[in-house]
Amino acid sequence: MADESILPEPRYVGFWKRFLAFLVDSLVVSLVLSPLMLALYGGGYFTKLNAELAALLASSGDPNADLARTIDILGRPDSAVSALGDIRVQLGLLVATVLFWRFRGATPGKMLIKARIVTADGLRQPSTARLTGRFLAYFVSIVPAFLGFLWIAFDKRKQGWHDKLAGTVVIEERN
Repeated sequence: MADESILPEPRYVGFWKRFLAFLVDSLVVSLVLSPLMLALYGGGYFTKLNAELAALLASSGDPNADLARTIDILGRPDSAVSALGDIRVQLGLLVATVLFWRFRGATPGKMLIKARIVTADGLRQPSTARLTGRFLAYFVSIVPAFLGFLWIAFDKRKQGWHDKLAGTVVIEERN
């Protein structure tokens, strides 16, 4: 009989480590996005963004007036908050994230915690198409009050809904 070496069971990365990675990634995205937003929308972008966010967070006590103000702010063609949804910005985030996942196996936050993304069925490097699907599946995890991310805390393999949809898991790197 041939001696087959048995690989150890993968160590799945749990909620709190992944949350830390998310915070690091958010900081990195903010640092990268800031000059992009200034280039696209001009020098007063952040002043306008702060004013709009303050207006959106203020409550008049009248839900109808608050809703009307929200619709007014977000409906403006030059809204700084709506600019975050600009297709150029979103495509840039998608391309940058998928490239990190494809060539490094992780985003900077996951690299910091020594984790990487692999296929759930064979622990191999996912295809670019699967990684793109994983990015798009983030919206499924986000929309219902971030429940798809909270699911990581309860799942046996620590998969969020976006992982389940894309057929991926996040594991600790083996040294």
